[in-house]
Amino acid sequence: MTAAFTVRVSDETADKLNQIAEKLDRSRAYMAAEAIEAFVEKQEWQLAEIEAGLAEANRGEFASDDDVAKVVGKYVKSARQS
Repeated sequence: MTAAFTVRVSDETADKLNQIAEKLDRSRAYMAAEAIEAFVEKQEWQLAEIEAGLAEANRGEFASDDDVAKVVGKYVKSARQS
């Protein structure tokens, strides 16, 4: 099942969407739906990761000082060698 609704975008964005749709031989509606679906998937994933991180923090699950120092040391050494 699908739902239909109206979205307002700038003329510039609409023009770019039209150009992309034409190059890919797709409709503007198809391209907009694909973009919205990709955005929703990304946001769902990101929010789930944030919530998982917050749950870990609430349980007191943190990296040790030594773990953090190792990671920082790795990148500090890499930056100095460049």
